[in-house]
Amino acid sequence: MAKICEIAFGGGCHWCTEAIFQALKGVANVKQGFVASEGEAKTFSEAVVVEYYYNEIAMEDLILIHLHTHNATSSHSMRKKYRSAIYTYNLADAERATNALQSFQINFDGKLITKVLPFVAFKSSDPMFHNYYLKDKEKPFCQLYISPKLSLLREKFAKFMDSDRLTD
Repeated sequence: MAKICEIAFGGGCHWCTEAIFQALKGVANVKQGFVASEGEAKTFSEAVVVEYYYNEIAMEDLILIHLHTHNATSSHSMRKKYRSAIYTYNLADAERATNALQSFQINFDGKLITKVLPFVAFKSSDPMFHNYYLKDKEKPFCQLYISPKLSLLREKFAKFMDSDRLTD
């Protein structure tokens, strides 16, 4: 049986981030909620925990997709609520994530502000908001914010998408 790995991502609204990762091959589960780290990042920020099969999708591919599907180069006033981060569960993954960020910088005009942080804690969002996009794709929020991100995902990362999981 394939081993499931975990990584967490924060950047934008967790409803959007949840839908992006739910659309990918090799992702076993996406938990929507809030993640805390340590130091300046000890407060909870919107994020998702992604459980994935490392033999089906690489952590680096998940990171690249994350960077392209939220504003990873903008330091705006809502960054405490929407921290641009990759939360790792061990030092080896932290090093891989840091190396990935450095190598992916060339794909972006602005400087990546995404931080690699240790995962410390997770709080689930209210279950009524889980699978937000999947429950009603026609909601104005979904049409305005999530559907364009899924279109970008389809354009840039079609080979990673699972067409049976998510259609819009």
